[in-house]
Amino acid sequence: MLLPGARVAILVEDLFEDTELSSPRDALSAAGAKVILVGPMAGKAYTGKHGAVVTADVAAGSVRVEDFDAVVIPGGYAPDRMRLRHAMVDLVRESLAAGKPVAAICHGPSVLINANVLRGKTLTCWPSIAVDVKNAGGRYVDRPVVEDGNLITSRKVDDLAVFNDAIIRQLAARPDR
Repeated sequence: MLLPGARVAILVEDLFEDTELSSPRDALSAAGAKVILVGPMAGKAYTGKHGAVVTADVAAGSVRVEDFDAVVIPGGYAPDRMRLRHAMVDLVRESLAAGKPVAAICHGPSVLINANVLRGKTLTCWPSIAVDVKNAGGRYVDRPVVEDGNLITSRKVDDLAVFNDAIIRQLAARPDR
């Protein structure tokens, strides 16, 4: 096991991209991390774009940055809802500031835009929000995965293998876990 004792938050809201939640969750769990689903409300079921249903373990408003070693933001339409949740945006902002890996795929960088953390960062995302990333001060590139310090981004479902590998590699390399 590469990640014994690691605790990773995966943010969840309705209309998440099913595989962009399940693939990182499964890869991180297989590597030995404890994955916690963080939603607006604890115990509430959230439905993905393709019908997958997951239940939030904890409410975003009840967690602190110290509770996790990394944060993952799946894509789909959920990030458009997440970006309006102050507790989720704060968790992302504070995790990046603390040097913890924050990984966003597809539309996930929408949350990063609201967290106001993209100025000077290089990242990738779903093409339709590339202009939003640029307007927020980020440098958009079209690559399967981009790592800029502790920020990890990918474009789409096809990039999940390299996205998951980058998250696991960064977590395994952290001496403070």
